[in-house]
Amino acid sequence: MRQSNLFTKTIRESPKDEKSINAKLLIRAGFFDKLMAGVYSYLPLGFLVFSKIKNIIREEMNRVSGQEVFLPTLHPRKIWETTDRWHDKEGIMFKLKSRSGKDYGLGWTHEEVITPLVKKFVQSYKDLPVSVYQIQNKFRDELRAKSGLLRGVEFVMKDMYSFHASEEDLNKYYEKVKGAYFRIFQRCGIGKKTFLALALGGAFSKYSHEFQTITPYGEDTIYLCQKCKLGLNKEIIEDQKYKCPQCKNKELEIKKTIEVGNIFDLKTRFSKAFDFTFKDKDGKDKPIMMGCYGLGLGRLLGTIVEVHNDERGIIWPKEVAPFLIHLIALENEIKVSKASEELYRKLQGTEVLYDDREDKTAGEKFADSDLIGIPIRVVVSKKTLGKNSVEVKKRGEKKEQLVEIANLNKFLKSFI
Repeated sequence: MRQSNLFTKTIRESPKDEKSINAKLLIRAGFFDKLMAGVYSYLPLGFLVFSKIKNIIREEMNRVSGQEVFLPTLHPRKIWETTDRWHDKEGIMFKLKSRSGKDYGLGWTHEEVITPLVKKFVQSYKDLPVSVYQIQNKFRDELRAKSGLLRGVEFVMKDMYSFHASEEDLNKYYEKVKGAYFRIFQRCGIGKKTFLALALGGAFSKYSHEFQTITPYGEDTIYLCQKCKLGLNKEIIEDQKYKCPQCKNKELEIKKTIEVGNIFDLKTRFSKAFDFTFKDKDGKDKPIMMGCYGLGLGRLLGTIVEVHNDERGIIWPKEVAPFLIHLIALENEIKVSKASEELYRKLQGTEVLYDDREDKTAGEKFADSDLIGIPIRVVVSKKTLGKNSVEVKKRGEKKEQLVEIANLNKFLKSFI
């Protein structure tokens, strides 16, 4: 893509009403635009990153036999009354009336939709297990929408629900999903800083599991066991008297973190509400066991930026970067322009953002490149062309290398 065709622009100053690193950098770099508190527009660069994250999640959910669907956002009151959640205590559901006076809610979660849907198709133990997921907008009436993409009013979430004939089968699948989540975080570049953490499970089970990413500016606090690397939230610590419930170790380190995903057992909470049973091998009716697996895409994107940045801007991990290479024509001269155009043509097939802008200085182009954070920068200038070369540098590293143009494609394959 030619940068001169990109309708968005970078911003020099940080937005005054944003405090989080992810919001400041993503808005300045032209990835997102804030419509109002907790609601953001995905701009071309941001949508490229979002799409790559979505594809990684989709691949890993499919790998554990997830089947993708797309469910309605507008829900009738009746299904929420079936589970006694229409009058939710936290009041996070947006509610509205139609012109005919019917009550509806905007989905902030989808148990009430997916459970009766799957019930229509699953009657026997032979139909189980089933795992269904979607990547869909959610709406939550947050009183304090903050931290950029980390806590929104409207956001995109991957929510998956699994259906099982037994608790044993549910537990086995639960472990598979844990592995899938860690693969997602590894591929998104935050695997080394992300740990499993225990949280109180509320009405569904004793514990739920959160995936927490360590960052100095995190909005959560966990106690990380130095022996088994299990994270514990504050409620668990108080319940366990400052001792790891997994290995009984008392060497716990306090860490600031961001929650990037959560999974928990639903057991029969929703299957019983919808009278969802199956017939076992003996023809007896038994309740379906369920699990739930959530992952916010915007939250994950924001967390990546919180982890990967420096004083100049974002440093994208290569698998989620909007482009892999940032090609920069440094001077507005015929020789430089011609060589850059030829190089851009040869690099087709690779993800390249080509800074062909003629109204920007070298300093402005370098500043924008650092802010946007594409993994590899390739610079064409009079100086480099004098040696039949280009200057190549990884984002986040100080040293650049001169590479002969004839060897560039081969070099980039090994450099990436």
